[in-house]
Order: sequence, then C-alpha cells, then structure tokens
Amino acid sequence: MSYADLASQHCTPRKGQEHALDGAQTEAMLASLPGWKLAAEGKAIVKDFKFADFHRTLGFINAVGFMANQEDHHPDLEAGYGHCQVLWSTHDVGGLSLNDFICAARVEALLAR
Repeated sequence: MSYADLASQHCTPRKGQEHALDGAQTEAMLASLPGWKLAAEGKAIVKDFKFADFHRTLGFINAVGFMANQEDHHPDLEAGYGHCQVLWSTHDVGGLSLNDFICAARVEALLAR
C-alpha cells in the first residue's frame, strides 16, 4: 500500500488488542513511509523532520496539529530550532494501529504539496 493510499483514508476509533498491528503488517506499511522508523520497542513510529528555520517548524507543527484534530488521533511532538520529531502510537491498542500509519501518511502528504 502506498502512502497516498494510506493518506486517503480517515481514522476510526480503535480500542483493544484486536486492532493492534502485528509485525508483518507493521513492516509492510512502514515500507511505504519514507524515513519513518519503529520506536518504543515497536509500539510507535517516529520521524524527525528538518526545516530551514523555527518559523517553518512552527508552521509544520500547526499543520500537523490541525490534521490530528480533524482525525481525532494525536501524536507526540518534540520540536526545536529547525526540526520536529513526530511519534505516532495508539494507546488504546497498546501499540500500533492503522490510524498511526494513516496519520503518518497524511503528514507526508502535507509536505508533498
């Protein structure tokens, strides 16, 4: 599945282990997201985005925040001058769900414009 296919989807509430992705599903989806890596013992995906200055970093954070609110799925963000680390996980499933990959793909789509 390409990141464009993932980005065209929307998040839905996912609670419980039945929505947690297994290792094969995670690896397959991760392969379509350039630069994203497993983190937190395989229970999250993360990417550090680089920007020319703090102003552009804040613009990115605001765009990610707007998208996350629309999808009702929120990342952990860590920012500094010229970069922002984005980490997705689904606490309600105790690891990764399809929502994390949808949102990561939507972040990629924000930058493709």
